[in-house]
Amino acid sequence: MSDRATTATAREIARRNGVVRAGSRVVPEEVPIAFSYGGSTQAVMMGTPADLEDFAVGFSLTEGIISSMAEIEEITVVGEGRGLDVQVTLAEDKEDALRARRRHMAGPVGCGLCGIESIDQAMRAVPDVSGIQQALSARHITDAVKALNGAQPLHAETHAVHGAGFFVPGKGMIAVREDVGRHNALDKLAGAVVRQGVQGSDGVVVVTSRISVEMVQKTAILGSAVLIAISAPTALAIRTAEEAGMTLVALCRGEDFEVFTRDDRIDTGVVAHVA
Repeated sequence: MSDRATTATAREIARRNGVVRAGSRVVPEEVPIAFSYGGSTQAVMMGTPADLEDFAVGFSLTEGIISSMAEIEEITVVGEGRGLDVQVTLAEDKEDALRARRRHMAGPVGCGLCGIESIDQAMRAVPDVSGIQQALSARHITDAVKALNGAQPLHAETHAVHGAGFFVPGKGMIAVREDVGRHNALDKLAGAVVRQGVQGSDGVVVVTSRISVEMVQKTAILGSAVLIAISAPTALAIRTAEEAGMTLVALCRGEDFEVFTRDDRIDTGVVAHVA
């Protein structure tokens, strides 16, 4: 099944400069997307119904279900009423491991979340990317953000989705994915990069959202040592990036940006620091 329409047209009453007019606006679609493995649903999230094969690969990778593309045998997208079921067939050993993981997670839940195992999973250790060599100039950072801003057709049409891009110095932006969910956009990007056979260590991840701990985790799992964002990081994201040896660059606005961790990878071009 092909991807569904990603936008719809909504009627509106708009007030601008003291004038009220009836009109319409293009808005992004948002549908339930389920990921099923071996006939059992693993997760359901709301997302944009596009790039679902990339989404399946990226989600499987960043959730630790697979460690490489070779462990996925088939991806099938099936319509399920108002939503979509992305059915992933894994290699036999990975199917067995996932079934064992589900059995381990089964049981009564008393915390209102998903049990202590889910808390441990949320705070899981991230891969160490401290040894990855990256040398970025201030121009690289501003170019990456500018390239991402110019490669988001769905955002340009709706102004209501997040974007995630993979920028390789010397080559430019090689992949961009969009979604109403920032985590979804990054998962889709991870899938796109892996499916192209590109190593995460070859480039940097650029996102239009704030930097939460999950964004750091997903970037590290992809294998990239630099995460650039238009908005700010959380305190936990900064601590997690420090532990992983990742460079966080945030609050990118025009020529301005702030580096929170591992600034040795960035040549800011600063002549003198002013306290």
